[in-house]
Amino acid sequence: MDQQIINLYDEYTHKPLPREVFLKRLAVLAGSTAAAMTILPMLENNYAVAATVPEQDIELHTEDITYPAGDVTMKAYLAKPKKDGKYGAVIIIHENRGLNDHIRDVARRAAKAGYIAIAPDALSAAGGTPTDQDQARQLFSQIDAKQNLINFSKGFDYLKSRKDCNGFTGCVGFCWGGALVNQLAVNVPDLKAAVAFYGRQADVADVPKIKAALQLHYAGLDERINAGIPAYEEALKKNNVKYELYLYEGVNHAFHNDTSGARYNEAAAKLAWKRTLDFWAANMK
Repeated sequence: MDQQIINLYDEYTHKPLPREVFLKRLAVLAGSTAAAMTILPMLENNYAVAATVPEQDIELHTEDITYPAGDVTMKAYLAKPKKDGKYGAVIIIHENRGLNDHIRDVARRAAKAGYIAIAPDALSAAGGTPTDQDQARQLFSQIDAKQNLINFSKGFDYLKSRKDCNGFTGCVGFCWGGALVNQLAVNVPDLKAAVAFYGRQADVADVPKIKAALQLHYAGLDERINAGIPAYEEALKKNNVKYELYLYEGVNHAFHNDTSGARYNEAAAKLAWKRTLDFWAANMK
């Protein structure tokens, strides 16, 4: 697909670009409105293909839970091994469309690897993620960043309060969630292993506060996010933060999301997920 179309969709999903403006510009790039409507399903997420680990997997227990975060009751999806034992616990953080079937599937993937996984819904205070993705995007523009950080930080308190948690915590986030991972690394001192997929970097002035080990995944074609890599990596080195950084050449932002046909890259996604699991195993102890 034409990279200009991919870049336009990235602009639409990350900036205040109205849908009607996006569709008009897409039609120009595609050559016609009809061609644009043919391309659109390849760009937008198709959650019908989200379940790579079935909800009914016999080895897993899944449920919807809540946990307190001050005045906010956070909604979250939980997946964990059915087998009794104590497990490391991870938070799975969604993109800027909210908690959806794809992120629930990622939580089940983490549970299959032997973790208690929760995927909180950043839009809990608004009643939860709506089915309309554009409505969800509008709600994201109203999120208070400070309160949101508290809401997700409290997820670790919930996890560590569970009798089946061994006390070691990690996280992984994608896009908007990747940026939040970097913020959690700054603000949660006992976080062990934080993995950010194509997420905006933390302020370099805050890097000295990071105690967690970081693993950072970037898409080679993602110029918007990649612009912040040099300064962030320099600060990580200067402050002796343990980190791994991977740049996947020739792939786009959101390459891990297998419900987005135009941007998903199977080879990069599988390699990055394997690296995530290896990183958690090495550092959550």
